[in-house]
Amino acid sequence: MPEKNNIRLLTLEELKSKLKEHGQQAFRAKQIYQWLWQHGVGGFEEMTNLSKDLRAWLSANFIIPQITQDMAQHSLDGTIKIRFKLHDDHLVESVLIPVKKDNRFTLCVSTQVGCSLSCSFCATGKMKMKRNLNAGEIVDQLILVNRLCEEKYDHPITNIVYMGMGEPLLNYKNVLRSIEIISSEDGQNMSPRRLTISTAGIAKMIRRIADDSPKVNLALSLHAADDVKRDKIMPINESNNLKVLMSALKYYAQTGKGNLTFEYILLNNVNDTIEDANNLAAFCRDFRVKVNIIEYNPIGDGMFDKVDHKKTDRFTAHLTKKGVLVTVRRSRGGDIDAACGQLANK
Repeated sequence: MPEKNNIRLLTLEELKSKLKEHGQQAFRAKQIYQWLWQHGVGGFEEMTNLSKDLRAWLSANFIIPQITQDMAQHSLDGTIKIRFKLHDDHLVESVLIPVKKDNRFTLCVSTQVGCSLSCSFCATGKMKMKRNLNAGEIVDQLILVNRLCEEKYDHPITNIVYMGMGEPLLNYKNVLRSIEIISSEDGQNMSPRRLTISTAGIAKMIRRIADDSPKVNLALSLHAADDVKRDKIMPINESNNLKVLMSALKYYAQTGKGNLTFEYILLNNVNDTIEDANNLAAFCRDFRVKVNIIEYNPIGDGMFDKVDHKKTDRFTAHLTKKGVLVTVRRSRGGDIDAACGQLANK
């Protein structure tokens, strides 16, 4: 018996072509596509507006592999971490972050099983890189967590950040395909403006996404505006230093795509001095950019310590004085290892 193909790897045009070969009308492809990406069905028998013969042909030739929820942990602050099992038994995590007073429900999705970048403050970076997620596995996180969000909070997910496990720009093709599905009228129909791709800083891919993507937002995990310090905590900086990143970010900004944000985790006695703040302000000078100051979330290796509130306030006040738009992001979900940098399938 021939091996069945994953139907969710087909684009709408490819699906139309397959149906045409089978003697079916093109509009059927759109119906199937909507069942897959709007409704998130797991079986062809659920596609009730298709004929029995077509459903039987689809079942004989294709499969719909989906991720499944393995476990969920609920934080005292309302954050929910969900661990998913993939078809090959690998595990990835997503995080739902509700801010009910703003009607903002943000989903942090993973794009890889593990990560190859080895950032020293990140638990995922200490895992081995296993493989990329395909677009369906990325979109499944949205579909399944959205159901949970509506059940728990009576509200759909409003924003998505590609900021979970893995480096999104090293899984470029599947990330862009997932964005296409999520923003499509026949998919999840979310505005690209509500999507943010977070990167540790891969200059050539920043340029590429400026050319290729819809108007999604970009967040750079900066964490030091000094090459010597950034080399130590983020090995990617050795091949993508601040000068190279500056050029790529200027290119991205000039294309007029989405908003640009710099993420900056404060590490005690590492990147938290007034000199560090001056370096950061100087790096921001050429951009219309917002800086998110993030509290360090311990990952159990004792390498770094959290900066106290007094020093954090002094750092951010200095940035504000220098004209930088800055927000302090307080830790969410730390009691369930769901905070920034803590995802490691625990």
